[in-house]
Amino acid sequence: MSKSKYVFIVSMNVKSEFESLFNEVYDKEHIPYLLEVPGVNKVTRGQGVPFMLSIGGKTKSMDASSQKFVAMYEIENPDVVNSSEWSVAVEKGRWSTHVRQHTSERSHFMYKYC
Repeated sequence: MSKSKYVFIVSMNVKSEFESLFNEVYDKEHIPYLLEVPGVNKVTRGQGVPFMLSIGGKTKSMDASSQKFVAMYEIENPDVVNSSEWSVAVEKGRWSTHVRQHTSERSHFMYKYC
């Protein structure tokens, strides 16, 4: 049984010329550092795509999200993202010095599992 009771969702865009660096740093540095934070149990990333949706007897064409990238952090409680360990981990590696400044339209949401 997972200890995760919350999901912290971060979405953003990145300048197209920095997407390769963004993906490399996110996967090889940013996620591993954040997984070391007590209370972070799992991280999943995704990229928005358009799709077709059947609902109410009709099929709708859905656009991709206006924010191209998303990361979902399964965590034990909301305090995890305000901890001193999180504060250190989120600044480690090249994320804070080479990537963050090329991101935009960032949003952060916290959900409690029902």
